[in-house]
Amino acid sequence: MEYDLREQLLESWVGLTGILKNSRLTKELSYNEAIVMLMVYRQYCSDGIGVISMRDVISKTKMLKSLANRTVNSLEKNGYVKKERNPNDSRIVNIRFVPECADVFLSVHNTSLELAGHMLEVIGEEDAKTFVNIYRKIALSEQKTKFDKE
Repeated sequence: MEYDLREQLLESWVGLTGILKNSRLTKELSYNEAIVMLMVYRQYCSDGIGVISMRDVISKTKMLKSLANRTVNSLEKNGYVKKERNPNDSRIVNIRFVPECADVFLSVHNTSLELAGHMLEVIGEEDAKTFVNIYRKIALSEQKTKFDKE
């Protein structure tokens, strides 16, 4: 029996996410911690400050609020980030990157980049660009769908 294309897409997606989550790329950090650290690190590289709101973490990662809170609390406990109230609105919790702990994150991130490099070798540059464009299209579509529902 041949799967329809939707089944093939779902099977491929599950397989790829399984590789990412189970490859133990993130020995020092959990998968979710690595994702949050990537967000704050990118912000730090962009502005030299590295502050993002908890709302952004939840929105961009699609984590449940409770999971995002546990993840950030664990990162804070281990000294990778600091939580702080937004000075302009105390209802908003910001997360600040701790540059002194960058080496742990960069170790994890470099291992992830090695996996991405291996995938690039397997599929080639053109297919990788196509993959990135397709992924972005899907993510944008999901964001629009979410806003339409609200």
